[in-house]
Amino acid sequence: MGFDCDILVSGGGIAGLTAAAAFGTAGFKVICVDPTPPVTESAAKGADMRSTAMLQPARLLLERAGLWQALSPHAAPLQVMQIIDAGGAEPEARVACAFDAAEISDQPFGWNFPNWLLRRELVGQLTALGTVDFRPGTGTTTLFTRTGSARVGLSDGTRVTCRLVIAADGRDSPMRQAAGIGVTTKRYGQKALAFAVTHPVPHDNVSTEIHRTGGPFTLVPLPDRDGLPCSAVVWMDHGAAVQERAQMDVPAFEAAMSERSCHLLGPLTLVSPRAVWPIINQHADQLTGERVALIAEAAHVLPPIGAQGLNMSLSDIATLLDLAQATPNRLGDAEMLDAFQKARGPDISLRVRGIDLLNRASQVQGQMARDARAAGLRALFALPPVRKMLMQMGLGMR
Repeated sequence: MGFDCDILVSGGGIAGLTAAAAFGTAGFKVICVDPTPPVTESAAKGADMRSTAMLQPARLLLERAGLWQALSPHAAPLQVMQIIDAGGAEPEARVACAFDAAEISDQPFGWNFPNWLLRRELVGQLTALGTVDFRPGTGTTTLFTRTGSARVGLSDGTRVTCRLVIAADGRDSPMRQAAGIGVTTKRYGQKALAFAVTHPVPHDNVSTEIHRTGGPFTLVPLPDRDGLPCSAVVWMDHGAAVQERAQMDVPAFEAAMSERSCHLLGPLTLVSPRAVWPIINQHADQLTGERVALIAEAAHVLPPIGAQGLNMSLSDIATLLDLAQATPNRLGDAEMLDAFQKARGPDISLRVRGIDLLNRASQVQGQMARDARAAGLRALFALPPVRKMLMQMGLGMR
């Protein structure tokens, strides 16, 4: 039987591009498709203004994929993860817990990057690889599988025969649907505003989640901009409030976000467009079908808390890559995909439940409930063994 490639990656987001780079660097022949060409400049229409914190295990995968050397000059280290409860009568910090990576490692927790920049560097790496055929503007439409192969129909009318389909095509994944795999979805009535700000007070490589009500307000370090300290912000709240803030004039919005930030870094200045993102919690009923593996948002979608979302996706890729390299002659067969399900399923379930609980705690409105949240945060932080365990779990350490 003739194969057009070893692996067809459906999806050209950050996870799909990383998967294509990782498997291509390992010597597998890869075709990667996405109906929407990636936006790789911050000022371009449709640019993803969110940022991604790549935690320590993610760096190992990026090194294997030949990406870290190009990315490292743009990295903003995340040495401290700070959680603040501002759930009192006024929006001011009343409990501050700083988790320092030095307690468990000689490296930072991770490194933060703008999403549009990640896409730029990933596309550059794929262009340099002779093993990857990247086809932006082309999507997947149909899937036919049998024991030894998969045949995928593309939107340009062509078909690709391969040994493994990696579905990295988002929360509404066409390949997941074509494989007949269902999902479980929870909705919170929340949306998130994503944007970038500058501020007069240096962030000192501290990432901060500020909890009040409706959802966290998160400041994540970025490299300086125009000589000023810069941070990426994700502001989660009830949907109507987010939509209203997205339409505010800039001075009113800057006043509102500075107040919500408890003025920790001084007055915040908006330096990017504001993008609105829906917040859901979703996981696939299983991670595999015949000749198909689900990764990233095709497999799991989480609220942006604790930098778990894309880092879980990169763990999916690393696990698949380990299995593929261990037994390349079994690429995409039932034994390999069963091993992937067993390796990733329990960890994904644990993190989906954990982030769901944290998000619900961040939404609480009543003063008694917010006081209870603050007391729980104090109690957890006060116990060094518990604090270290939480940090290790957050990084994905075993």
